[in-house]
Amino acid sequence: MGGRGSIMQAINIGLLGFGTVGVGLAKLLIENGDVITARVGARLVLKKVVDIDTETDRGITLPSGTLSADAATVINNTDIDIVVEMIGGQTVAKELILAAIAKGKHVVTANKALLAVSGTEIFKAAHVKGVDVAYEASCGGCMPVVKTLRESLVGTRVQAIRGILNGTCNYILTKISTDGSSFTEALADAQKLGYAEADPSLDVDGHDTAHKLAMLAALAYGTDLNLDDIYVEGISRIGPMDIRYAAEEGYCIKLLAISKNSGDAIDARVHPAMIPKDHLLASINGRVNAVVITADAVDDIMLYGYGAGMMPTGSAVVADCVDLARNLLNGKSNRVPFLGYQMDELRPIAITPINEISTHYYIRFSALDQPGVLSTISGVLGDRGISIKTVHQKGRKNNGAVPVFIQTHRANEADIQNALTLIREKGVVDAKPVLIRIEDDRLND
Repeated sequence: MGGRGSIMQAINIGLLGFGTVGVGLAKLLIENGDVITARVGARLVLKKVVDIDTETDRGITLPSGTLSADAATVINNTDIDIVVEMIGGQTVAKELILAAIAKGKHVVTANKALLAVSGTEIFKAAHVKGVDVAYEASCGGCMPVVKTLRESLVGTRVQAIRGILNGTCNYILTKISTDGSSFTEALADAQKLGYAEADPSLDVDGHDTAHKLAMLAALAYGTDLNLDDIYVEGISRIGPMDIRYAAEEGYCIKLLAISKNSGDAIDARVHPAMIPKDHLLASINGRVNAVVITADAVDDIMLYGYGAGMMPTGSAVVADCVDLARNLLNGKSNRVPFLGYQMDELRPIAITPINEISTHYYIRFSALDQPGVLSTISGVLGDRGISIKTVHQKGRKNNGAVPVFIQTHRANEADIQNALTLIREKGVVDAKPVLIRIEDDRLND
């Protein structure tokens, strides 16, 4: 795998998993092969493709003998330089990636769940073997956010990351906002259109976004991958009333990945948030992803694009293959550290527990239509040092309850949660309150 000089030299790729993104990779390598060759100085050849399903027509014709169900035809094939893992999951995919590394092959993957959990093990194995692992497609589809953090911002100190990193959730929230659908209705629409899985929990509960945030935080701050301490909250309790209130107050609601660097610790949390309508992320609607990176030398940078799909994600996989091909052509590996920092410079950085953050809050109560309820709610909040900024009682009562909307001044999360628990115990609300944190840098009180 040393240096290669001829423009017609082939760099062979073995693809594990011939699903949606795998087909996108194959289409681009075949249909755009000439432009890729002109940019790389060598031909990227899809030598072998492996999938348990070798019969389904995927709308693309591979050369005879390319497709097989045997992963060994890729892992043990000495002609293959780069292994692309598109299987997904955290068992077989991990075994095959580690096997490919052991054979001295470079690896490309879009498997964010695997990297968020086992990335440290995989990167260490690759470092020892002297091969590369590229993973741009694992975080934000066609957005080059990994490259931006690893290379473009290498001379800066990253202060914060805020991102919309799940197209399914963004589509659902957009649907609720535009036509007043309930969460259940918007989810059903997303499933009908193929934007959400039959079991959408990984997306709507926020875990897919958390996998991506774990990688972005590690890249931004030079810390070990740490998924376990990221606070995760989904969007299933957001309804049209919340969207309307936010709009009236000059906000919109997005599921955000948030990370902020305070020096000795970092924020790393995923939850719905109200952001000002003039925020860079406020106009990101539908299935689109976006991330805003704040760094000392550049202020804000926003990346924007489709976070999933055959061709957008396939494009990011091709870009990773090209990066590795260029390394091969120059006899280099480990040129760019896996997580942007040299491995011996990575260090554990504590993630601030959610109960220790302080911010502004929106709370929707389903308050019983009885005398003294509002004074009870405000009294409990006041006893815990939580100052109310606005309070509105709107709409008709439903089964004896009336929606009450409260916006607080800056407060401590632990105090808020304790107050909400006590309010429920006092029997003045008939459901768990809806809590949404407000991300608005203009608020100082």
